Amino acid sequence: MLVTVSRYSFPYEAHIAKSRLDTEGIPAFIADEHTINMQWLYSNALGGVRLQVPEPFAEKALQVLDEDREKDLIEAVEVDVQICPHCGSDDTEFHQLGRRWAFLMFLGLNFPLFPVRDGGKCNACGTIWKT
Repeated sequence: MLVTVSRYSFPYEAHIAKSRLDTEGIPAFIADEHTINMQWLYSNALGGVRLQVPEPFAEKALQVLDEDREKDLIEAVEVDVQICPHCGSDDTEFHQLGRRWAFLMFLGLNFPLFPVRDGGKCNACGTIWKT
């Protein structure tokens, strides 16, 4: 019996998670992939692309999928981590400033007049800044 351990909007997201489970020796299967590929508007109606594992592997699969491997990726790629200018935390992420306003201007005028700038966001204190 297969158990659904995760759902995704797009098939490529499910394949990334399946690869992670495969490296841990957990057999995984992807359901509804081809249906979503053929008609992506059905994704929400079907509950997305389902990642399924045999019942005995379900708990281990959930643990593997819940692991945060971002720090390992940052070390492997050797990316410079941004430091929050307000609190000094290194728990930051990339953030685009003005994206929402540019989208609203595009909806209203069919032309993105509002500039979008790169910046950062601190997950610890919530500060947003320009880079």
